[in-house]
Amino acid sequence: MSIVNSFKNVFRIAELKSRIIFTLALLAVFRIGAHIPTPGINGEELSKFLLAKGGALMGFFDMFSGGALSRATIFALGIMPYISASIILQLLTVVIPVLGRLAKEGESGRKKITQYTRYGTVLISIIQSIGIAVGIESMSQGAFVQNPGWSFRLLTMITMTSGTAFLMWLGEQITERGIGNGISLIIFAGIVAGFPNAVIRSVSLIRAGEMHIFLMLAVIVMMIVVIAVIVFMEQGQRKIPVQYAKRVVGRKVYGGQSTHLPLKVNTAGVIPPIFASSIIMFPATIAGFIAIPWVQSMAAQLTPGTIFYTIIYVSMIFFFCYFYTSITFNPVDIADNLKKYGGFIPGVRPGQKTADFIYHVLARITFGGAVYLSAVCILPGILRSYLNVPFYFGGTSILIVVGVALDTISQMESHLVTRSYDGFLKKGRSRGRKG
Repeated sequence: MSIVNSFKNVFRIAELKSRIIFTLALLAVFRIGAHIPTPGINGEELSKFLLAKGGALMGFFDMFSGGALSRATIFALGIMPYISASIILQLLTVVIPVLGRLAKEGESGRKKITQYTRYGTVLISIIQSIGIAVGIESMSQGAFVQNPGWSFRLLTMITMTSGTAFLMWLGEQITERGIGNGISLIIFAGIVAGFPNAVIRSVSLIRAGEMHIFLMLAVIVMMIVVIAVIVFMEQGQRKIPVQYAKRVVGRKVYGGQSTHLPLKVNTAGVIPPIFASSIIMFPATIAGFIAIPWVQSMAAQLTPGTIFYTIIYVSMIFFFCYFYTSITFNPVDIADNLKKYGGFIPGVRPGQKTADFIYHVLARITFGGAVYLSAVCILPGILRSYLNVPFYFGGTSILIVVGVALDTISQMESHLVTRSYDGFLKKGRSRGRKG
């Protein structure tokens, strides 16, 4: 009952209540837009054709847009161009000194980088939308397009690019005035929107005798196990003990207490699989709509479950785990702050030795986090192909849904605790496990 009471307390806080309602309203706008067709395209027939011919690859891509890609709606590109642009800008901040200095200039620098990210989003959206328009024209001798030609291509480009720009604005508004991370919640909403259709389709197949009920039970058990592993690992922490030296100021003694430095097993959260999926989707989306044999062969190699796709996907997850951790957690700054305030790790010299020790520990647990993310994202998809599940099921979608849900609940819990309400657990804040 404590959890029920905690959820009741959520709506007793006026600010938190308004933030939740605002977030739900914008997500509803996203879902409405995902059903508005792009002018000049027969969306229903196109969706049937793509889902029949595209298989797991189309199901994987369509999952992130909430079904908008297969229907070629105004939100067909989803939010992935924005994520691709963010990846490019974050990589360039390491390579280009000017961008690196902007990233360290505080709020003004971040605004500049955000502005550049928006420009990059529009550019990527233009490229992808033109590729989709050309691909739709070439499929089935233009049966899905009413008036093919450059007028149709330009209209499709403007419509889909505007849709992505609008989604980008929605995400920023949710982050600023709502609850949770707006971009992640849009992806979350797109994935969750496909669950009811998957359930309905599975029930109809069971009734028709085309799918055995024990297969469905096996998939449900697999999903429960994956969710349990995700929650278990996402709460995992390695706690490094920190001791503060005693200081005498006048007649008072300060410091002397013991605390710890928590290092999450998965510091990067759901960012690595989202970034990796975005990188793979960019060329595969274009290739999937171009009716050239060798291009179609390349797109087939990027289908979830193939060896080539698995190698690239896992490599990108490892890369982004270490990359994102390195730009969000700086051991040198942590060591300097500990030294400044009289803190030290028992058995480790303050300063550079402390930074090296934290870096060593962080590198090891990040490797474990990358292995966990890769296993969760890849293994369910491989098992799905062997079990012949008639809908797309993968660990990537479950990881994103659970990870975003945990992050959003954590933010809601922060609002509750700061206003003297109990958290969602009996002991207040949800805590990570000791590692």
